[in-house]
Amino acid sequence: MRWQTGPAHELRVRIELTLNGLRVGADVDPLRRLLDFLREDRGLTGVKEGCGEGECGSCSVLVDGVLALSCLIPMGQMHGTTVLTIEGLTAEQTEGLSAIQEAMVAAGGIQCGICTPGIVLAAHALLLVRPQPTVDEIRNALAGNLCRCTGYTAIQRAVLQAARAHQENHA
Repeated sequence: MRWQTGPAHELRVRIELTLNGLRVGADVDPLRRLLDFLREDRGLTGVKEGCGEGECGSCSVLVDGVLALSCLIPMGQMHGTTVLTIEGLTAEQTEGLSAIQEAMVAAGGIQCGICTPGIVLAAHALLLVRPQPTVDEIRNALAGNLCRCTGYTAIQRAVLQAARAHQENHA
């Protein structure tokens, strides 16, 4: 990390990170939110701002493989990290959507779309560590994501469906 001052003595820091598999460097205000960097600077609008206070999960991304709320993370903490957004999850696929994305569509777990990216990434993070989760594990993993449209039954069904698809593809 390299510190410098810009116009009107604005503090800037050089951040380098891996974003959706690509190495990225930028001079940023160290207090700028990761959410704003992703949406405004990188055009990754799949990351949503819901509450802006870490309460809804709409801004969820994976940072070094761990689910994180991008509205709460200052860019000054991002140097050397690996970030995965919903756009990066889709890009990891050779064709089409990931298993959890397909299951969300099939199970009717998507409506307005504000919570969907965060829920998909929360489910993806769960399935990375628990390929065959229980319903209670799914509920716990998704507890930080608020959805006002679908209810949670269809979303839980989608995660179970994705887990079954993963098991069938790797059996």
